[in-house]
Amino acid sequence: MSSSSTDFSTRVKICGITSVQDALQAVQAGADAIGLVFYPPSPRWVDAQTAQRIACAVGPFVTVVGLFVDAEVAAVESILQTVPLQVLQFHGGESEDYCRSFGRPYLKALRMKPGLDVDAAIERYPGAVGILLDAYRKGVPGGTGETFDWQRVPRRSQRNIVLAGGLNPDNVLAALEQTDVYGVDVSGGVEAQPGRKDFDKVATFVRRAKTGKL
Repeated sequence: MSSSSTDFSTRVKICGITSVQDALQAVQAGADAIGLVFYPPSPRWVDAQTAQRIACAVGPFVTVVGLFVDAEVAAVESILQTVPLQVLQFHGGESEDYCRSFGRPYLKALRMKPGLDVDAAIERYPGAVGILLDAYRKGVPGGTGETFDWQRVPRRSQRNIVLAGGLNPDNVLAALEQTDVYGVDVSGGVEAQPGRKDFDKVATFVRRAKTGKL
């Protein structure tokens, strides 16, 4: 279904969750999904045991997404043996074959590098349940806190497009007014400090994204 349906409520993912408390507060605020980062250089990285506790705490009707960046197959499989992830999110240069090889629904992140042919890049991942568009900074696979030109987001796409990159409670309404995306993904924009969420920011972000109102 295209995200332009009139009865559609924008889906919201709170990424970079590192504690059960932050996860439960995101769920309380109305988030549809939480993201767990399995990329060790990130300040939002979580170990498998903590991730397992978080994933089990949020209950069966919240999507738990695991984020990886050019990870070895064995590393991903090891996480899957411990953590009940519903969706995998790949932020590196992973191929379609790699992304599909784990037998789980997957999101493919595309970093919006200047000159990127977005439509062509999306077509390289026909098996993705969604395409996440994120800001580009050389050498940084995500979490830059920067936005990109939202006019580059494909309009009325038949794919589920997720908007990321520098979103926060103050700009999410403008982002949604300029796009017709399936969902939004936020991490740093709702934090008190890296890896620790600010509940008021989370609640405000979710409310504005879902209602389209201040």
